[in-house]
Amino acid sequence: MAGARHGGYGTHEFRRTPGSGRSIPLGRIRICPGSVAAVVDTDAAIGYVVAHGDVVERARLGCLRTGTPATVEALDVAEGGQLPDGGWPAYLEGKVASVDATCFRLGELDDLGALGRPAARRALDWLAFRQLPEGGWEEDTALAGTAPEWARPGDPAAGIYLTANAAFWLSVAGLDARAAGPLDARVGGVYANVVHAAALFLAGRVSPDGTWPSFLAAGWLGAAVLFRQEMFQESARIQVALAERIGDMSPANVAWLAATLRRVGVDAQDRVLVRARRRLAETQRSDGGWESDDGHQFDVHATLTAIRACR
Repeated sequence: MAGARHGGYGTHEFRRTPGSGRSIPLGRIRICPGSVAAVVDTDAAIGYVVAHGDVVERARLGCLRTGTPATVEALDVAEGGQLPDGGWPAYLEGKVASVDATCFRLGELDDLGALGRPAARRALDWLAFRQLPEGGWEEDTALAGTAPEWARPGDPAAGIYLTANAAFWLSVAGLDARAAGPLDARVGGVYANVVHAAALFLAGRVSPDGTWPSFLAAGWLGAAVLFRQEMFQESARIQVALAERIGDMSPANVAWLAATLRRVGVDAQDRVLVRARRRLAETQRSDGGWESDDGHQFDVHATLTAIRACR
């Protein structure tokens, strides 16, 4: 995934799935899978973000913890660099908008409670406009020389990941970031038809055993999109496959998985989320944070994602 505000595509470990071609108060959250209790120390996680976070990350924490509105300074930084077409570039000073980078920014703005602001509305409109006729997304071909494998233009596996990511944000943000048109209560609001087409695209690429021919993150993002479309069987198959993989996932990926599924209303007691929280408890460091796959400069982001997952 891209960390556009931080200056480029990230380096997440996006492994293909083997065999595929495939709100509770913050504090100490106890997970009891069987007889062994695991504890996520969110107080320590909060302390880690306060000690190491930048202005946007601390503002995200305040909004996640108590709903504290983001400061103008934090919003200016989080929304900075947006291109005239509505997307964000993958790199600082970039001139071509990236689907992956734009989705990363929408995630930050979601934590800041800012999906209803003009910047997010423009970004969502841009994402909707970029949908391909078959229902998917790809990065601009101008990014072919710099895009990592999970965002490479023309690669089917990258297309599935980008489709799941874009459709996820259009699904969860559509009602909050309505740009124009009449009130529409469907999933995705004014983007409902866009999201539905994307869900059909994704469902057609899920195998009977729940695996998918793309990267790990496409699994939980796709499961979330299908869940919101009430395509529960397809979503459940993916979730079962994900649950079997959690023990091998990095802490950052587990946090992202759990935060994504919780964002669309998957029950916190579902097996995949119970396993995810146990894994987060097992991998939390003594300083309260979690390790990012993108290097230590992204550890605060990974920790914020874990806090969001355990709210």
